[in-house]
Amino acid sequence: MKGGYDTYSFNQLYNDYKSRFVHFANTYVGDSMIAEDIAIESLMYYWENRGNLTPGSNIPAYILTVIKHKCLNYLQRLRTQEEIVEYLKNCDTWELNLRIATLEACNPEKLFSDELQTLVDKALDTLPEQTRDIFVRSRYNNQSHKDIAEALGVSTKTVEFHITKALKVLRVVLKDYFPLLAFFPKFFY
Repeated sequence: MKGGYDTYSFNQLYNDYKSRFVHFANTYVGDSMIAEDIAIESLMYYWENRGNLTPGSNIPAYILTVIKHKCLNYLQRLRTQEEIVEYLKNCDTWELNLRIATLEACNPEKLFSDELQTLVDKALDTLPEQTRDIFVRSRYNNQSHKDIAEALGVSTKTVEFHITKALKVLRVVLKDYFPLLAFFPKFFY
């Protein structure tokens, strides 16, 4: 009969206090579904641990204390999650700001730095003299294929051949710089 009495007592406690417990939890967690889960979990916690309570304990106060701790745990987990999200957002913002600053500092006129120009010069120095001369006339002096052909007494096909030959050498030497070179199609393509 004692088991039946316990069940009756629990049902009475549940009916008398559940809505108050849910309201209390909802005041702090701000979500009625979560508040109801916390209240029911707290009632179940009481039921499972009722044998450990001293006789005459204030059961509603005990359950309210359990609810308080469950609400605190929930809010602390929520705060930790928000801190992680904020941290990741700050990392993304930092990376974005770095990209913006780097791009703003990028000076297209300086893309051909001394290092890059040195590589170009070394590559041009490896070319046969006629190939180098035709390439320099075309790319540095902006002479047309026709003008170069007339000045050197060769055909325009010969001019095109030597420019293509020079470009192949430069593409190999400057392969690591291709993202930058895409902005200078007249020079390399």
